[in-house]
Amino acid sequence: MDSELSKRIQALRSEAEEQTRKGHPERAAEIRQSELPRLEAELKRLNVLQNRSLPEPGSVEVRIRGLMMDPSTNMPIVVLKDVASETVMPIWVGIFEANAIFNEIEKVAATRPMTHDLTRNLIHNLNAELERVVINEIKDDTFFATLWLRQGNEPLTIDARPSDAIALALRADCPIYVTEDVMQAAKLNSSGPAEGATTEQLRGWLEGLNDDDLGSKYKM
Repeated sequence: MDSELSKRIQALRSEAEEQTRKGHPERAAEIRQSELPRLEAELKRLNVLQNRSLPEPGSVEVRIRGLMMDPSTNMPIVVLKDVASETVMPIWVGIFEANAIFNEIEKVAATRPMTHDLTRNLIHNLNAELERVVINEIKDDTFFATLWLRQGNEPLTIDARPSDAIALALRADCPIYVTEDVMQAAKLNSSGPAEGATTEQLRGWLEGLNDDDLGSKYKM
């Protein structure tokens, strides 16, 4: 599909040049100002979708399994699940970030743009695209993430908190990845607050979750 579209674009460019040589500027202008931009935009859209489907090297793709409150600390938890296995990974987040994630999952529209909506709008209006987010480090029980953007042909990376990265990924409909090292570390150390349950208690609790415990049960 992409190759056919590229051929059509090249053919239109050649036709525009030919029409200019033949003294038909109106037709050349129509091609350059209407037909070509439409096809080029479609090709860009297809390329973005294709790039999103490619796996992040050394990482696993995850989806949001649910949102919960830690029964020990009453802190919000985002439960991420490896799309290729039953492995789950909890990330403790702030209450405002949890609300931002929950509102997007439930498609609750704010009357005015909230912080993550504003960030999404800024990215869009700067002609950039959020391609993926990667949770790529855990240090002292704190997770770190990176936003991968593209502006034109220029790739950009921005450091971010995982909670903000997840909230933006939902709004941009882009994939979320966790590096294999972080996934392994999080499986061994659930990274909850120090005053919370033990690692083994948390692991057992997470493994025992069912659909009724997640998602719609989350309230702030």
